[in-house]
Amino acid sequence: MDFSLNEEQRHWQMEARKFSDEELRPRSIERDQIEGAFEPWDWNIIEKGSKLGFRTLAVPKAWGGPGADFVSQALVMAELARGDSAMSKAFSQNWKWSHLIASACTDDQKERFLRPFLADHRYVMGRGITEPNAGSDNRMPPEDDPKAGYRLRAVRDGDHWILNGEKCFIANGSVGSLFFVDARSNPDVNIKQGGTLFMVPKSTPGFRIGKVFNKRGWRFYQNAELIFENARVPHANVVGGVGTGSVKAGKGDTTGGDIFGDLELAANALGVCDDACQLAMGFAKTHKRAGKYLMEHQLVQLKLNEMFALTEALRSYVMRVAWQHDHGEHSANAGLVMNWSTDVIQRVTRLNMEIHGAEGCMMVARVDKLVRDAMVWTHLAGDTVQRIKILKRIK
Repeated sequence: MDFSLNEEQRHWQMEARKFSDEELRPRSIERDQIEGAFEPWDWNIIEKGSKLGFRTLAVPKAWGGPGADFVSQALVMAELARGDSAMSKAFSQNWKWSHLIASACTDDQKERFLRPFLADHRYVMGRGITEPNAGSDNRMPPEDDPKAGYRLRAVRDGDHWILNGEKCFIANGSVGSLFFVDARSNPDVNIKQGGTLFMVPKSTPGFRIGKVFNKRGWRFYQNAELIFENARVPHANVVGGVGTGSVKAGKGDTTGGDIFGDLELAANALGVCDDACQLAMGFAKTHKRAGKYLMEHQLVQLKLNEMFALTEALRSYVMRVAWQHDHGEHSANAGLVMNWSTDVIQRVTRLNMEIHGAEGCMMVARVDKLVRDAMVWTHLAGDTVQRIKILKRIK
């Protein structure tokens, strides 16, 4: 494997690094410490990044986008996350659904939704899966239980579907222009046969945004409730056909998820770890304890060594998975690197906190923020259910 970067990949990395250093990092702590749920969001950041191509990075060149490969996407996510993890996710969340539109939507759907997405710097997307009473069952549904999984109902009414129910903790929920919504079109079979995916614009009659969640970590990144009260969705907005289950993006499904989502989380975690290592090293070189610089204490040296070793191991794994995706090799590695990143980001941010003060007792805004952001990984796809699913793919 040759992981040396080509000219285009290096270009995207440098563009992301410059934007991260000049636009994201200077605003990171300020936005993070704003009280409230929606308030940390800043359209100016999204617009500036969008004009550089970071919102539309994954849109194929055939449809007018940059068409960046997976290696470039991983590099950009890590660089942006080094400036602010939540801001990085606000951009990359759109790549996931750009992949889905490109691989699973009809030409008519691409014209109606991909064209406006490319044209509007404030057009962001999300997907509605999670519900108050349906979480892990969506990822590993019992084969013989039609009651397990999401419960939002979809009933056919001529050329439309009527949707009733709610989704919660939905990415870009309070700011999205378009949502991919999983609903039950047949309540008598399991969700693999009874589920249908719909494209739901924010202007859909009967559809509204509910509560915006006030989170401990990823404060900039928006999560909200989606409420459906006799929402009328055209049949032309069905993705992949009725009763085809939870449609995923791309071919070569790795762990029951799309081939991008796991890489996205791992690359973002890499950026956080890079930031933590930089903070810890800088602090250790400039602060003294017991009459000598922290760098001269063996205990601190051991902690720094572990931080850098874990971060570099994660970098190698992330780049390997990205390279494999670009070469059409899709395996359990994507899920494994996501799980690995969940463990690594917890450990590295904790070590950074310890270096900054005895067991983290001293409060440092950015150090604390990295720990809080890292907590989010334990609530994402890196959970026990995902680990069990990955094991089924390992041969």
